[in-house]
Amino acid sequence: MREDLQRSIATILSELGVDVPPDGVSLERPLRAEHGDWSANAALMYAKLLGKSPRDLAGEICERVSGSDLRHLERVEVAGPGFVNFYLSIGWLHDVLRDVINAGEDGYARFDFGASERVNLEFVSANPTGPIHVGNGWWGAYGDSLGRVMARCGYAVHREYYVNDTGRQVRMLGESVLARKSGDEIPDDGYQGEYVTQLAKSYSGPADAMVAGKWASEMILKEIKNTLTSIGIEYDAWFSQASIEESGALNETIDQLRAQGLIEEKDGAIWFLSNTAGLGDSRDRVLIRSDGTPTYLGGDLAYHRNKFLVRGFDRVIDIFGADHQGQVASLKCGMKALGVDTNRLEILIGQMISLMDGGKSGKMSKRLGNFVSLDELIDDLGPDAVRLLALMGSLDQANTLDLDVVRSQSMDNPVYYIQYAYARICSLGRVREERSIKRMPVKDVDLGVLSHPRELELLRVLETMADTVRDACEERAPHKITVWVRKLAAAFHGFYHDCPILSQNEDPGDFALMQARLWLVEGCRIAAAIAFSLLGVSAPERM
Repeated sequence: MREDLQRSIATILSELGVDVPPDGVSLERPLRAEHGDWSANAALMYAKLLGKSPRDLAGEICERVSGSDLRHLERVEVAGPGFVNFYLSIGWLHDVLRDVINAGEDGYARFDFGASERVNLEFVSANPTGPIHVGNGWWGAYGDSLGRVMARCGYAVHREYYVNDTGRQVRMLGESVLARKSGDEIPDDGYQGEYVTQLAKSYSGPADAMVAGKWASEMILKEIKNTLTSIGIEYDAWFSQASIEESGALNETIDQLRAQGLIEEKDGAIWFLSNTAGLGDSRDRVLIRSDGTPTYLGGDLAYHRNKFLVRGFDRVIDIFGADHQGQVASLKCGMKALGVDTNRLEILIGQMISLMDGGKSGKMSKRLGNFVSLDELIDDLGPDAVRLLALMGSLDQANTLDLDVVRSQSMDNPVYYIQYAYARICSLGRVREERSIKRMPVKDVDLGVLSHPRELELLRVLETMADTVRDACEERAPHKITVWVRKLAAAFHGFYHDCPILSQNEDPGDFALMQARLWLVEGCRIAAAIAFSLLGVSAPERM
């Protein structure tokens, strides 16, 4: 329906002398029902170009649209300074329901605008120097869900975890394990957690800090993989940082920058002239320290060069924690220097998560051992709850999680509220089968009888799903799917309460309404199943 309206307005503007493609016409859903089903601001945008007042142009658009044969259009009005508001018959919502049913779970809200663009999506990438905790694992669900949404929109998504399996932190982990093994004090900047003690009990290798650290990090990485798998997160690659350094990729990267005059050696260190050369950084950056060890930036530049220039990804999306904000500008400067269009590199920053129930609190630190492990939270709340809660809000907003509310099996619990709606849908299916009530083919059912306010509210939520999926992809905002499915659950619970679905009467009118409502329920099931799949949570048939 929106596309029909866009084409109609674009045609009118073209006839008036403004060449506007249909997708250049903006349409919004008004917040208030009395303002219509759709509203366009085209008159405000193009009035000056045509030498008209916005309201005069809006009036001309209204007149021309009213004289067209646009389906489902009841009336069109000028509003405010020049908005054009469209009022549609409810038949357009019935068409939406047919679209949902006919396309099904595989086809509805599926797009191809990604055009098979190859995307490297890196997320979590927590250092394997301790168990993954809530602080650094919280956005794993976001990354995985974003990958699902982008794949549904036609992108070729490659999910990757960058394993920091070398360098000073691994050495410090080894020193901490060896200290615990020998009964000595852990170094001041070592790792203090109980997990270090358990690792020390199992270690039987030589008293070499790097050997012990690599062994320990491998053990920890196995547990990280198990933890992420337990909430449905799978990766296409676990990419080793050590492989970058051992392969000579870092030296190749530095040589490429040196050939452009962007490298300087001073005080025994190798510097990237990211500021001096006018690349936009706040200062020049060290890539290799005076002791010969690479900095984080040095490794990251080589790693991203590998993504773009060696493996040939069209786009790279990194999801970092808030503590990595300072790396963004330098990394982009490096890619620019290496000849990569920085628009192809997206760096998304996730904010902090806080827990409210009086358990461990404060800043989570693997060094101090005062973290809440992601495993603990999963065991406490369940994998579905952890994923949904991580996808309740925007990535760039700090989150506070009230564990007492989430543990409650009540409508106050947003996870329970959402999944219970799907369980109700499935229970209706079971009751229908128990009563031997057949659902007629949708082509033989009059959906026009769906006119109750609760039915229309539900249909309007269904109508927004496809746009929600598109927006979630384009804006890199999978939480929009959660917001949408909460609206669906609210509308369905209201419909379930106010609209009897499985009628026992033999009245033809009641039978026709029952059949239409059964298909409305099925449309909700299809849409909810799609949403749950994109969020990576189960769709429970019983609760």
